[in-house]
Amino acid sequence: MKKIGFLSFGHWAAAPGSQARTAADSLLQSVDLAVAAEELGADGAYFRVHHFASQLASPFPLLAAIGAKTDRIEIGTGVIDMRYENPLYMAEDAGAADLLSEGKLQLGISRGSPEQVIEGYKYFGYVPQEGQTDADMARDHTAVFLQVIEGKGFAQPNPTPMFPNPPGLLRIEPHSPGLRDRIWWGAGTRATAEWTAAQGMNLMSSTLLTEEAGIPFHELQAEQIRRFRKAWDEAGHQREPRVSVSRSIFALTTDMDRAYFGGRGDDQDQVGHLEGGLARFGRSYAAEPDKLIEELRTDSAIEEADTLLLTLPSQLGVDYNAHVMETILTEVAPALGWR
Repeated sequence: MKKIGFLSFGHWAAAPGSQARTAADSLLQSVDLAVAAEELGADGAYFRVHHFASQLASPFPLLAAIGAKTDRIEIGTGVIDMRYENPLYMAEDAGAADLLSEGKLQLGISRGSPEQVIEGYKYFGYVPQEGQTDADMARDHTAVFLQVIEGKGFAQPNPTPMFPNPPGLLRIEPHSPGLRDRIWWGAGTRATAEWTAAQGMNLMSSTLLTEEAGIPFHELQAEQIRRFRKAWDEAGHQREPRVSVSRSIFALTTDMDRAYFGGRGDDQDQVGHLEGGLARFGRSYAAEPDKLIEELRTDSAIEEADTLLLTLPSQLGVDYNAHVMETILTEVAPALGWR
């Protein structure tokens, strides 16, 4: 394991005990949590993107704000739903956020997950073409996005522009060199992981896998990662790819930890139905540090990946989540090979 970061859904609710009661709370606390994570030595701050929900939705203002307040930590998403995105406008936003953060952006994108409203992407102005699925549309948007962030000119300049143009076709501005190598795809199947490798994107293995093979989640996820790496080598890419997995991991070191997470009863994989098929959800981990180390050593997907993202309960506030990260980073992660 080379890197450890956090992944926040950015939930807010005016509920008893919630420290994030409004959208402003969630956004401002997300910036503070990223700053705290950097001070603790964590490697990354990643955020979920969900539309029509009391959660973080438009990531680029948040990522730019974090990039301006931090020096070292990676900032990213897990994941942006490409069904909703204008790929050219997104390329402008991503380029600006990456430049403001001095090249620290790690952008997770995907087809997305089931949303709060039926076919929500239609409200954003996007409808699959005849014969296409929404997943096809997401991949089409992705293909355009990946092409334009490479920085090659493609747009015919106006012969009488308001401002002088450089010679040749024009590209999306601002352009951030190197961003193309820091795009990740959130894959929920083994086949999608192989497709991800063929596209030259890093792999963000999903928190749920939309296939059921009768084996534990971590073993299925580890197989997905191995297939990704094999497909990457076969595609002949010249750089080393990155792979992340996400886990809910809580070291029980205080009475508050035990009150929140002791005896949760979700220490087994969950199999359920999602969009007409079976899906397997990974287990959570909550135990004293020594026991956590023993359990995590048996998680084959964590062993296969280079980046571990700790999913954090945003409504418990910055201080408590900083405590969650600190106990993992100091009492658990070193025994698993981090640093």
